Amino acid sequence: MTNPIFHTSFKARPLWWDDYEPQILPEIALPRDVAVAVIGAGYTGLSAALELSRAGVEVLVLDANDPGFGASTRSGGMVSGGVNVGKRYMSKAMSDAEAAPFLNDAADAFSHVENLIARENISCGWTKRGYFLGAWCQSHYDAMAKKVNVLNAEAHSDSYLVPRDRQRAEIGSDYYRGGMVVERAAHLQPALYFKGLLNLAQKAGVTIAARTAVSGLTQNSDGGWQVQTPRGTVRARDVIIASNGYTGKTTPAFERRLVPVGSYIIATEELTPDLAATISPKNRSFADTRRVLTYYRMSPDGKRLVFGGRAKFGMTDPLQTAPLLYQFMIDRFPQLRGVKITHSWTGNVAFTMDETPHMGKLDGMHYALGCNGSGIAMMSYLGHQTARKILGKSNRVCAFDREEFPTHPLYTGNTWFLPYLGYYFRTRDWIDRRWN
Repeated sequence: MTNPIFHTSFKARPLWWDDYEPQILPEIALPRDVAVAVIGAGYTGLSAALELSRAGVEVLVLDANDPGFGASTRSGGMVSGGVNVGKRYMSKAMSDAEAAPFLNDAADAFSHVENLIARENISCGWTKRGYFLGAWCQSHYDAMAKKVNVLNAEAHSDSYLVPRDRQRAEIGSDYYRGGMVVERAAHLQPALYFKGLLNLAQKAGVTIAARTAVSGLTQNSDGGWQVQTPRGTVRARDVIIASNGYTGKTTPAFERRLVPVGSYIIATEELTPDLAATISPKNRSFADTRRVLTYYRMSPDGKRLVFGGRAKFGMTDPLQTAPLLYQFMIDRFPQLRGVKITHSWTGNVAFTMDETPHMGKLDGMHYALGCNGSGIAMMSYLGHQTARKILGKSNRVCAFDREEFPTHPLYTGNTWFLPYLGYYFRTRDWIDRRWN
């Protein structure tokens, strides 16, 4: 490793895997028949399977890799209570009335995860210390000012504005044009949260077939399904697609509705207590309103900065993006210049055409997809809600359960356009920073 930013102990893998790395599960004989087959063993799939199994429904979860190998153990570990939906709302893509039901359910998603962790005693570094959203430019700050009351009313976010001359109380940086604090937000160790979900599912009797890719799905005349894998075919009454950023050609209807984007993250070496204290005085998590987003927080032990963002659009080796993220980090925190990187990694985030998560039923298949960067709360919740829908336990329709799941006639799953989109976003960010 010749770049001086890398520590001698550098690992091209998630920091979180130092505590829990996705495990190889024993190979099982596939059942011939199940009530529900779930495709994807991440937060979404395990949340759905847990609810179904606890209700006495026989469920099989299939994953092409080891459970949790994807984004569920690779994210930044930030848990928002409607902030991500709120960012789209603040970009004027939604009116107040349109945003309200989504913000309500996003707040419920946060409560669902918080209550699950407390009720099941999942040890995952849950830290509810709030979130600071930095304004990239003055117009972004002005948009926050117009929307903060609705975020509080509908998402119960306990939000307030922080002008630029007072932001040092929230973040050890002068980089932003002020921002917004969301008190109802948290961060956790995502791999340990996943481990907790996996343990609960296994104790509930969920059958999990790891390294068993689904190669085909055929609907029977009675509405049931033939789920084909290289290891055999399983008959299922219902199918749930929970593959999110790893959705592929086996389900083309969903592949053309999801755009997988690589999100890249680095972790620093352990910082001195004094230096760590200058980064996050209140141990909040952070993000900004740039189109080329960055997000960051301290590690659960408070000793490292975990810094992520869209360093590149498309799929790239995290070794190539680490220097870019390092520069983003130094731009915000010049006091970290000279600090080494010990970990660098990537994982897929699934974006939708309308930048909103979706659940529902399409071509006879149930689905919960499109985290758009807020996977911990939202996908855990939508997996749970999908299971309740199958069980007939829902007493209302979730706001994210809609008939419309937009696609684009020119998109079939090939993300060739992402580098050009990245160039456009960087240009728009440059313009906003200087003129807005």
